[in-house]
Amino acid sequence: MSNTEKNPAEVLCETQQGAGVQLLTPREVPLGGPRAMNVRRTLPQRSRSLIGGWCFVDHYGPETTRMHVPPHPHTGLQTVSWLFAGDIEHRDSVGSLATVRPGELNLMTAGRGISHSEVSPAEPTMLHGAQLWVALPNAHRDTTPAFENYVPTPFEHQGATVSVFIGELAGVSSPARVFSPLLGAQLDVPAGTSITLALKASFEHGVLVDAGDVTIANVATPTDHLAYLAPGLTELTITATTDARLLLLGGEPLGEAIVMWWNFIGRSHDEIVKFRAQWQADVIEGGNPVGRFGTVANFDGHPLPAPELPTIRLKPRL
Repeated sequence: MSNTEKNPAEVLCETQQGAGVQLLTPREVPLGGPRAMNVRRTLPQRSRSLIGGWCFVDHYGPETTRMHVPPHPHTGLQTVSWLFAGDIEHRDSVGSLATVRPGELNLMTAGRGISHSEVSPAEPTMLHGAQLWVALPNAHRDTTPAFENYVPTPFEHQGATVSVFIGELAGVSSPARVFSPLLGAQLDVPAGTSITLALKASFEHGVLVDAGDVTIANVATPTDHLAYLAPGLTELTITATTDARLLLLGGEPLGEAIVMWWNFIGRSHDEIVKFRAQWQADVIEGGNPVGRFGTVANFDGHPLPAPELPTIRLKPRL
């Protein structure tokens, strides 16, 4: 999904560490114009920018709506599309055409540059899910763009149902290709159930509550909030008072500063300026349709132009 804010903030992200559970409160962000689809964004924000390599968490629905995001660019990241309800058609400039469905991982590696579109069926339907981004480490951020689909097999763990879509949890692993140590899983925890998960102590973790009344490490965590847990934990207990659905994200701290603006991740102001200029010249102005970002074939409509850059240089937010 594109970050289609008209005035996207520049974010320079640095690994941060703390103690205990930190609750990250969502903010509503309208994507697009007057008929914008609203999302709840819990990452990034001032108090925390990264959880491992995870650098962007948008949560949307359930609502009867239609997603229509024209072709737009990405650099230096992977997008993780994960649906609870609905379906979305994905097209990209490496030739992929796929339908994003509930319970299926759709993982797009932007690497040095890719463009893609996301469109739901013509008639509005129930749409509910999360759009996640992973920052690629410096050694791999110019990798060849790619797309893959993986359907994890749900399994039972202490009365809960678990689907591991990235990394490894409870002895079950995903083959999805990532470029730093990561974890991504959906947890469905029935009312009255308490589960304990073994964690990698080198990882920091975040738990996004999609639905239900839950406590995470004995801290009540409201719906739509993200509970952050610093490295050092070897296990995590989650208790559900009502039926609950959660996303567990984790990873080793990235250890690198990144600049994120609009749909680009770079390492400096000048890189972001270059990426924007290339998108505008190659795609929007039609100068080189097979340039850095390529072309999304058979899309009925025009690609998204990039917003204007801030009038000042993009600087670190500490």
